[in-house]
Amino acid sequence: MRKAGKGLIWQVVIVSTAMLSLLLAAPVQAERIKDLASLQGVRNNQLIGYGIIVGLDNSGDQTTQTPFTTQAIINMLSQLGVNLPTDQASKLQLKNVAAVMVTANLPPFSRVGQNIDVTVSSMGNAKSLRGGTLLMTPLKGADGQVYAMAQGGVAVGGAGASAGGGASVQVNHLSAGRIPAGATVERVVSTPVGQGAYVHYELSTTDFGTVQRVVEAINREMGAGLAQAVDGRQVRVRAPDDMNARVAFLGRIENLDVKVMPAMAKVIVNPRTGSVVMNQTVTLESCAVAHGNLSVVVGGATDVQDAGVEMKQESSKILSVKAGASLADVVKALNALGANPMDLLAILQAMKAAGALRADLEII
Repeated sequence: MRKAGKGLIWQVVIVSTAMLSLLLAAPVQAERIKDLASLQGVRNNQLIGYGIIVGLDNSGDQTTQTPFTTQAIINMLSQLGVNLPTDQASKLQLKNVAAVMVTANLPPFSRVGQNIDVTVSSMGNAKSLRGGTLLMTPLKGADGQVYAMAQGGVAVGGAGASAGGGASVQVNHLSAGRIPAGATVERVVSTPVGQGAYVHYELSTTDFGTVQRVVEAINREMGAGLAQAVDGRQVRVRAPDDMNARVAFLGRIENLDVKVMPAMAKVIVNPRTGSVVMNQTVTLESCAVAHGNLSVVVGGATDVQDAGVEMKQESSKILSVKAGASLADVVKALNALGANPMDLLAILQAMKAAGALRADLEII
């Protein structure tokens, strides 16, 4: 079964590589500047708030274990003119209430009265937020100011049921949900478009070659000398002073096509999941690799004296890996080793140390 599993894993890798080879054979497609870079200063702002959800079907917080839920309810009721005696407040058992954290992104150029989506997440021991209603919750920014107010019914993309004896079934996650257009913007965040006569584009990744191509594309289409490279990630562009003309100018720039430079050769390895991903610029130098598997089998028995431990090491084999000039050649060479993704981590590290792997090896 182990060998069959390995074969299946590498069959998937080979099929994926064949599909990737077809993609690599196609001509390089240009990308728009709006997909490569962002305008400096034009960004989202994170908002956060603490709120209460009501109307749950006995799936809320156990208030005896979440005192912050009880405290929030008492404070809310007092603001609404309902004052509970101290001895009664400590005995609240409201299973249809849950304390949640509310988060949202305030888009750039948002105006007062605009609606934005919010996400609510349980911070207590509520079993489900399905069917609940979020009460009015102020959403604050990093400066402590209130920028939006959230309220509305929570949409939870899951379902669950339980029966006597502890049997239960659940589909997807029930302790978090969203409220589409659930918050109203109450304060405006100033978003300047550029600094004085210039605007700055910032690439998502550092690449001197791509920056140079962005500069060439802007100067070729918009006018010579308008764009200048600041460093390996930023481009400065002279823009019109009139705001209407500047918006039209930036709209033309962000739709210009640029052929990006090939990315740096990189191999990403996740040892927790056994995932190994490499891009098309990874190559191998000729090398020899010895690979063998060590397996330990512990035999179970009712009598401890009869239990046995067997250790077996498969015969090692030395394979000559030829130099590969493409991703398909690299995967073909590694497939010849017969290693699963977990074994591949050690092999790639050894290849990198020996100078045979022409790529940056990153473990996440």
